[in-house]
Amino acid sequence: MNISAAQVKELREKTGVGMMECKKALVESSGDMEKAILWLRERGMSRAATKADRVAAEGIVEIALSADHTRAVVLEINCETDFAGKNESFRTFAREAAQVALEEKIESIEALKTAKMPSGASVEQTLMELIVKVGENMNLRRLQAMQVADGFIARYIHMGGRIGVLVGLQGARSAAADTVGADLAMHVAAAAPRYFQAADVVTKELDQERELARKKLLEQGKPEAMVDKIVDGQMSKFYKEVCLIEQPFIKEPKQSVLEYVDSTKLGLKPVQFARFQLGEGIEVKAQNFAEEVASMSQH
Repeated sequence: MNISAAQVKELREKTGVGMMECKKALVESSGDMEKAILWLRERGMSRAATKADRVAAEGIVEIALSADHTRAVVLEINCETDFAGKNESFRTFAREAAQVALEEKIESIEALKTAKMPSGASVEQTLMELIVKVGENMNLRRLQAMQVADGFIARYIHMGGRIGVLVGLQGARSAAADTVGADLAMHVAAAAPRYFQAADVVTKELDQERELARKKLLEQGKPEAMVDKIVDGQMSKFYKEVCLIEQPFIKEPKQSVLEYVDSTKLGLKPVQFARFQLGEGIEVKAQNFAEEVASMSQH
């Protein structure tokens, strides 16, 4: 039978379960909303939904890399506690999901959710079952795919999955080139560049930086005729802070990253990078135990 988008939306709002599973429940229940909810509950999915409002900022950053090192994906999956993040079932799920994304050439979380795991179940369904098993909210947060023609990809995982890095390079792969790639990936993990090169910095951020620098110089009493020239010098320093190829290389700070790569004489050229740090950008509410107990005692 035909199930409308409005029905799927209503069931999702009531249960917190993903759209594909909601549609399947409605089909199995011939469109009956209450039966569909029961169908989901019988499979443990509504229990998973009750945990969906908890903040999940722990977890793992996982990387899958093709055998020829030309394709890779970096995937962040979150859970609530570090303890659950170290759970072997959780880590196995993360590895398998990243591998599915790599093999199926998936480039978005939404597409990954509907892809099939080795078990035959969807990634989303498998995650729901894991939520019920472990007892924590979990979330497929973000994914980035990378492909390099005429080159290779280097990877680095820091602290067991707290940071995951991919660096794409053009040029022939060799043992020496792999070492350079590994060094660059570790640099990205440590230096946390936000852009690849100066041309990638968004105009709005540049304008804000220039205006802030200009305002400070004028407040310091610098002659207005000199301000723009001084600002240009400060913007050069800004690029060295945020752009990968212009950053001082961590192992040889007198060289920029690009100068270091050129100095190896291996004919390599960095072309892109991806850096995921676990939980970055997720707002975690600070817990005050005394206030929490006091609040509970008032009810």
